[in-house]
This record gives sequence, structure tokens and C-alpha cells, in this order.
Amino acid sequence: MTEDEILAEFRAAEALLEGHFILSSGLRSSRYLQCARVLMDPTRAARLAEALAGTIPAALRAGIEIVVSPAMGGVVIGHEMGRALGVEAIFVERPSGTFELRRGFRLAPGQKVLLVEDVVTTGLSSREAIAAVEAAGGQVIAAAALVDRSNGAAAFDIPFFPLLRLDVPAYAADSLPPKLAAIPAEKPGSRAA
Repeated sequence: MTEDEILAEFRAAEALLEGHFILSSGLRSSRYLQCARVLMDPTRAARLAEALAGTIPAALRAGIEIVVSPAMGGVVIGHEMGRALGVEAIFVERPSGTFELRRGFRLAPGQKVLLVEDVVTTGLSSREAIAAVEAAGGQVIAAAALVDRSNGAAAFDIPFFPLLRLDVPAYAADSLPPKLAAIPAEKPGSRAA
């Protein structure tokens, strides 16, 4: 899929929002991609996951044994990536602030994992999920996301494959440009800032 085709999927789902948004990182932005909306259509979710799977080199794809995603935002795309890759998909949760496997999910020692997110803003959530996978015995060999909106700031020690890179400035709450500061802030994500 081309960047225009991917953005068309978000627009068709009314998932590309304009305004003043508080991101899960606490930063502020004038644009927000509501991945939950773009993924609510199973056909669209499958199409995007297949395109995302296609960004991963075949040799690396062949080594993936399971997909792990962070709850809440990564659950649907993680499941669809599991389907696209023909492997199981599980997720980590934060019942007390730290990601962990629950619900009877487990990883075999050294099991090769693809970590999948919906949106990467700073990479912190992904790094925390990677740490949880490693603590559970898995080996994360790559990370993927529908959208990388980190403006190049997200850094990982493993290959990272976003379907779309969306470079939109993000600001600290105390250093907003006047135009953005004039708009009431919304928190459309799943986590408190």
C-alpha cells in the first residue's frame, strides 16, 4: 500500500482527526490517528495487517513464532498480524502499571516474538512491552506498528517496521504554539496522560 492509500483508509474510517490532542505520552498534537476506528472494520484491519506484514523482510518474517502486542491499542492489530503471519497472537497488560503476560498467556524460552503496536509516539510503551516479553522468556526479534509518529525519535535495538510514518510535531503542554493553545484539548486515547 502507498502512503496515500494508507491515509485514505484512515480518512474513510474517520480516524484521522484534526484539533488539539493529548497523546498517551502526555505530549500535545494537532493531528491524531484513532487506530481503534480504522481497525473496527475487520476487512480493513486485515488489509492493513497484510500490508504491514509485507514490510517485514521475508527471512525475518519466517523466524517469527508469535506476535505480542500491548493492551489496549495493540490488541486488534496484533491479532490481525498473527493472522497475516500464520502465528498465534497474545498481549501484555498493565494491571498495576507494568506490562506483564496474564490470562494464561506464556512464552517458551527463547520464543521469537514480533512486537506489534498501533501507534508509536515516543517508543516508551514498546520498550516496556519488549522488557515484559524478555522477562517472560521471549526474544523480540522485530517491532512493527501501523503508524510511527515519533518524528524519528523512537529508537529500538531491533528492526522496526512501521506501515506509515506520520511526522506531526508534538509539544509539551507548557510550550504549545498559540494556534494549538487556542483549541480545547481532547484525550482520545486509551490511557490517562
